[in-house]
Amino acid sequence: MAKRVRAKKQLGQHFLTDLSIAKATVDAFNVDGKLKNVLEVGAGMGVLTKFITERKDLKLTVIDIDTESIEYLKQEHWINNDQLIEGDFLSIDLKTIYGDQPFGILGNFPYNISTQILFKALEYKDQCLEVVGMFQKEVAERIASKEGSKVYGITSILLQAFFDIDYLFTVHEDVFNPPPKVKSAVIRLKRNSVKKLPCDEKLFKQLVKVSFNQRRKTMRNSLKQYLTDELKAMELFNKRPEQLSVQQFIELTNLIESTQ
Repeated sequence: MAKRVRAKKQLGQHFLTDLSIAKATVDAFNVDGKLKNVLEVGAGMGVLTKFITERKDLKLTVIDIDTESIEYLKQEHWINNDQLIEGDFLSIDLKTIYGDQPFGILGNFPYNISTQILFKALEYKDQCLEVVGMFQKEVAERIASKEGSKVYGITSILLQAFFDIDYLFTVHEDVFNPPPKVKSAVIRLKRNSVKKLPCDEKLFKQLVKVSFNQRRKTMRNSLKQYLTDELKAMELFNKRPEQLSVQQFIELTNLIESTQ
């Protein structure tokens, strides 16, 4: 048996030890059976990996930046070496793995890069059709929250514009080694039918960021540099950003663009 992998703080590693939670996480992926390719990000000692290999509907590739994890998995008989990539998920071109084929992402994600993993999935939104992952609970809540919530923000809107997001279950600290200081949660993102937003996407992102960077202000105040007097008079701009849905942000983007 290979020597156990040491969790590295600088890599944000907390290894899951509860097999029932590992199985529930893997079972939540590809429920509709539409995907074949799955990329596991940050496999650690392979607790999720083993359950993924048992899924005959899935073709697994693992990527991990940690040499020790990759070497550990190479000693296991249930996974082939050609399924293992030692590398940085955030910098790799995923087309070198999948070409133009669709794929999904699964993992107990390193907490220090979990949001960046989702923005990488967003970058490949034409191919990345599903993500199921373990996050810090507060990050998971923010990503899945709807308008009206105090934690709803930039990340929620930019991801929900292209993905339907479900908060699946909460995970307690004591099922990890080493235990994190906070609770965790598993969420699922499934690609929606939106190919392209019906507005200027660059302006949309800009307006979302500007308004949430001053989230206590009404949209009229935070976006005043973009607004004509006519727009300032509209009811929509009386609201604060966390009160607006993705659809309303699209609407206001179009209103502002029409006056520029």
